[in-house]
Amino acid sequence: MILFKYFKQFKKFGILSVLCIALESAFELAIPMIMADIIDIGIANQDVGVIYRQGALMIMCALISLVLGYLYAHYSSRFAFNVGNQLRIDVFKKIQTFSFQNLDGFSNASLITRLTSDINIIQSSINNGIRPMFRAPVMLVMSIVFAFMMDRNLSLVFLIAAPILATFLVMIVKRIEPRFKMLQEAVDRVNEIVQENLVGIRVVKAYVREDTEAKKFEAVNDYVRDTGINTYRVATLNLPLFQSVMYCTILAIIWFGGNRIFADQMQIGALTGILSYVLQVLNSLMMLSNVFLLITRSLTSVERIEEVIVEPVELDENEGGLRSLKDGSIVFRHVTFKYSKESQEPVLHDISFWISSGSMVGIMGTTGSSKSSLVQLILRLYDVSDGEVIVGGHNVCDYDLRHLREELAIVLQKNTLFSGTILENLRWGKKDATLDEVIEACKIACCHDFIDALSDGYNSRVEQGGANFSGGQKQRLCIARALLKNPKILILDDSTSALDRQTEQRIWEGLKSSYPDTTKIIIAQRVSSVIDTDQIIILDGGEIHAAGDHEALMVLDPLYREIYQSQQEGVLA
Repeated sequence: MILFKYFKQFKKFGILSVLCIALESAFELAIPMIMADIIDIGIANQDVGVIYRQGALMIMCALISLVLGYLYAHYSSRFAFNVGNQLRIDVFKKIQTFSFQNLDGFSNASLITRLTSDINIIQSSINNGIRPMFRAPVMLVMSIVFAFMMDRNLSLVFLIAAPILATFLVMIVKRIEPRFKMLQEAVDRVNEIVQENLVGIRVVKAYVREDTEAKKFEAVNDYVRDTGINTYRVATLNLPLFQSVMYCTILAIIWFGGNRIFADQMQIGALTGILSYVLQVLNSLMMLSNVFLLITRSLTSVERIEEVIVEPVELDENEGGLRSLKDGSIVFRHVTFKYSKESQEPVLHDISFWISSGSMVGIMGTTGSSKSSLVQLILRLYDVSDGEVIVGGHNVCDYDLRHLREELAIVLQKNTLFSGTILENLRWGKKDATLDEVIEACKIACCHDFIDALSDGYNSRVEQGGANFSGGQKQRLCIARALLKNPKILILDDSTSALDRQTEQRIWEGLKSSYPDTTKIIIAQRVSSVIDTDQIIILDGGEIHAAGDHEALMVLDPLYREIYQSQQEGVLA
């Protein structure tokens, strides 16, 4: 089990906590024997000295147990929270290494639940489970030994009670194990609904769908409630069943013990001591049953965490590969691509083209023609299913993945900004960029003027997701961030759709004059966005339908001509 790796890492705290439990249990178990001596020797013989000596010994044992209990709490919490902390770090780091194909296999909500709820359950189980897990067996064995030392015949009652309790425990654990998994999956669904609603809250309000979303959340939340009730309804059977057996055992011992006292076969102090040990034995068994329930739940979470940690990363990062691009040339040779091996049809089929370094290329096509899928192969966000993608004269798989992506830049369809300042967001492109470099990139991206007009300028706050900026402002900020990398290849995936034609034209002119050696790939829906590019590639159904400059396509390709004319009519209208 993967947890053993983390237990080994922080074993010092685990060993110290277990040692404290063992010693604490030993001192506690000595108290009933001391108490028996007080009754059978001190009180029976009216020997005050024995009562005082044994009483002082009981107090000393109790105080030592108290100190050891405190030390256990200290070491066990350090053990549990260190394991939880390291586990959370490792899971997060593993997620960072995931390719898009890996991420497609886990929903965002599920990953969040695993990083938070599941790890918290594991952490809590360790913290709350160490004490009963190690204390209960010690108390159980030693109590039985001491009870048999005091009266062997009466202690045989344990041999009847123990199998009954074990049978109840097995029945409960078998019924509850699958329910815990259902419960965590239900929590996944709640997180998914919440995340979806918060991300799209503006759309929800614009379409006045608050009531619908509330009902959707209520339905999922009710499912979590019902699953939790059904799960813990079974778990709570543990307490009454164990208590019933425990009280029956106590009654049996009192009955048989009383008869033995009347027959002068044992003393009252011995019966009192055995009853104390009976309570210790039965409490130990109850603690063990609770530990099994705790372990059953935590194992469900461990399995979910292990699924993330052992997930094989689809992309080989090739850390010993090439570390720099010679230029920004791009070649696709008979590339075919599927998002998963199980897919029946590829999203890209037999794609071949060549882009020279420093050129400006437009990519157009109908919705769903896989334009974004094509450019993602250049950065190795996915690997091709067949064929090869060559960048800078080498197959993209020959490069160290980190260095390949450092020399490329992409502005995705969904513009993502992070909480912080504008300057912090822009320096994602180049962490040590000077303010002059930032301003220069922003001028080319046509966002310097609106930033400069803000009260705090480049130190203005960015809310989560860039919610305090318009779509066009976010697009320009993302373009500026990409330009700061000074990439050999710049990919703009429909990233000027919110800009007017004049602003867009200024950005293209700035790119041509300031980044002449950078290969620029522009995915667009508007012909006006790509009309001045060196080459336009038309995709249709995952295949190249046509390629050429604007003039050639207007003559040779009816599809391009139809798109151009329909957009011109829209402008004239």
